[in-house]
Amino acid sequence: MTSSPHQSAADTRACLLRLAPYLLGRARRGVVGSSRYAQKLRDAIRAAAADTGGRPVLISGEPGLEKDNIAALIHFGSAARKQLLVRINCALLRPDGAELFAAPGDGMALIDCLGSGGLLLDQIDRAPAGLRPALLELARSGRWRSPDGDHGEQVFPGRVFLTAEKSEPAFDALCCHIRVPPLRVRRQDLGEWLRYGVRQRARSLGWSRPPSVGDGLVKRLQGYDFPGNIRELLGLIDRALRQCSGAHPDELPEDVFWIQRRSQRARFHLWRWKPQLRDPMRSPRVWNLLLFGLVSWLFVLVNLWLWWGPPERVHNGALNLFWAWWWPLILLGFPLVGRLWCSFCPFMVWGEIAQRLARRLGHLPARWPRGDTDRWAAPLLAAGFAGILLWEELGDLRDSAWQSSALLLLITAGAVVGSLRFEKRFWCRHLCPVGGMNGLFAKLAISELRAEAGTCSGSCSSYACFKGGPAEGEGLATSGCPLGTHPAHLEDNRNCVLCLTCAQACPHRSVQIRLRPPAADLQRDMAPPAGEAGLILVLAGGVCLHHWQRLLSGLPLAPDSLAQGPLLPRLAFAALALAVPAALWLILRPLLVRLRPATAPWLTLYGLLPLLWGVLLAQHLATGMAEAGLLLPVSAGGLWPDLARRLPAWSADGHVIGFCQSLAVLVGAAGSLLMLKRLLQLTLWSGPSLILTGLVLGLGSWGRWLVA
Repeated sequence: MTSSPHQSAADTRACLLRLAPYLLGRARRGVVGSSRYAQKLRDAIRAAAADTGGRPVLISGEPGLEKDNIAALIHFGSAARKQLLVRINCALLRPDGAELFAAPGDGMALIDCLGSGGLLLDQIDRAPAGLRPALLELARSGRWRSPDGDHGEQVFPGRVFLTAEKSEPAFDALCCHIRVPPLRVRRQDLGEWLRYGVRQRARSLGWSRPPSVGDGLVKRLQGYDFPGNIRELLGLIDRALRQCSGAHPDELPEDVFWIQRRSQRARFHLWRWKPQLRDPMRSPRVWNLLLFGLVSWLFVLVNLWLWWGPPERVHNGALNLFWAWWWPLILLGFPLVGRLWCSFCPFMVWGEIAQRLARRLGHLPARWPRGDTDRWAAPLLAAGFAGILLWEELGDLRDSAWQSSALLLLITAGAVVGSLRFEKRFWCRHLCPVGGMNGLFAKLAISELRAEAGTCSGSCSSYACFKGGPAEGEGLATSGCPLGTHPAHLEDNRNCVLCLTCAQACPHRSVQIRLRPPAADLQRDMAPPAGEAGLILVLAGGVCLHHWQRLLSGLPLAPDSLAQGPLLPRLAFAALALAVPAALWLILRPLLVRLRPATAPWLTLYGLLPLLWGVLLAQHLATGMAEAGLLLPVSAGGLWPDLARRLPAWSADGHVIGFCQSLAVLVGAAGSLLMLKRLLQLTLWSGPSLILTGLVLGLGSWGRWLVA
């Protein structure tokens, strides 16, 4: 503001007080990034700042791009940098513009108080229609009139800046126009934006050293469009740092950056429909009784039964439970409740017991290793499941009680060691082979647990659902999500076991149990771990391995059985059978790339996931429907043969089993056809659609023939 010689100090002070609510003291930051878009924006700012004629500047772009900051960069980089810059929100002005042009009482109008400073008219596209001609004239010539008509036409000597979110042809014609590209166009700059924002915000939160940002995190966020642009990104950074405020890690973990990747449509909120279900479902007493009072000791009983009972499945009820009950039921449960089994899995129950005992003895498990853990954990998990499948066939686990128990105890040992080494359920999330399979098929479920991101970001500052903490409001004291994931960060069901710990901790009722369309997690923009697609091939290989004789028995040197004889040929043929789907994938992959060159080939594997589920279910239905009803006589047969003959028993007819197997494969094939059409964006009668339809039907028929 330039004061005239006849203007008193009191008038100057009154003008400054009048301008104070609207002042922009300085630019918040420069243009971040090294892309051509960032360089072009810098050049435009420099050119506008060097304009000695003071031509008005129109800055346009989407919401959240900090267009007012660009106006400040131009003003404070120009020769008028010593003058004031004020920002007026045009959306809040009255149609006569009295807030800007009218003088209160015997004072001066706000634009008069500004003198030769800079005037930023923000959101010019939202100005009242009656005011637009006056603003247009102000930008064109600087002339303006007071709405009361007491003063004649006056001239504003300063420079006018304008911002808009949509096209304004009338202003564009007379202004220097700077278009700000949205953040989704400048994905190359996202890493620099992240690291800059983390450095700035970490210092303001009192961190002694800002954490680093890994390349894996940058790549994951580059797949997100950021509709709120820079404003949304800075809010994302602030939430992430606040979640880590207690630990101050050297590198920011990916799981503290939660974004809403897609609209959540066609959802049915269970607790809104039946609010009375919420309290009993989230009751810690119910969960503790189930986990530590029942599951833990039932697991001990089953293992004792396997070690000391009869060795064969026809006489051992524990083997009957595992092969005739558990496998069919867990496969049937995936489309309904996803990964719920993992919430009361006995492996991690004993891991949790070991972790609690260790804490009481003074041992504190380390925090999870941060960074892209899935990069090495997902392939290791697939390899672990392949090892289990080989052991299952080579050791004939279906008919060997002590080996089945040894497998269960080995996985439990991994859970215990993982729980003693790292906090929470690191083993369950990253290394458990059964958990990997559960997480994969949980994507097909019609149920999901999610949090309302708006409530979490706007109302919550404790993040107890993720980190754990004391009770707050109606929230309960918890140790946080056992899989270390914020419920608003969940992009699919892979890292949620429906344990409801987050619902127990949440004081804002943000966490919801919802029903949704099947396989809603399978989307074109999903970003699964690199090794997860390999697990699909391993599970398909398990079907080929179990029915290896139908595929490989005619080859030279084929053994009579994988369970008996020299180990080397048995192992070779088992590995060969396990690798059949991977070999088939390598053959078909070039064809799929040619059919849909713009689509990632691994999307086809996820499209085939429903078919794989159907074939696996058909395989285990044979044992389940034939033997599950024999549990009582099988359990009693070893000790009380006479009683066993009198106990009720049930076994399905072979034709009924065959019908159910065909139905399971048919449902899976239909699901895969729908998934592939959506994931690959196929039209109904196009060439690629017909080829992939033939592929699904061929694989489905082949799978049905294998499990017959």
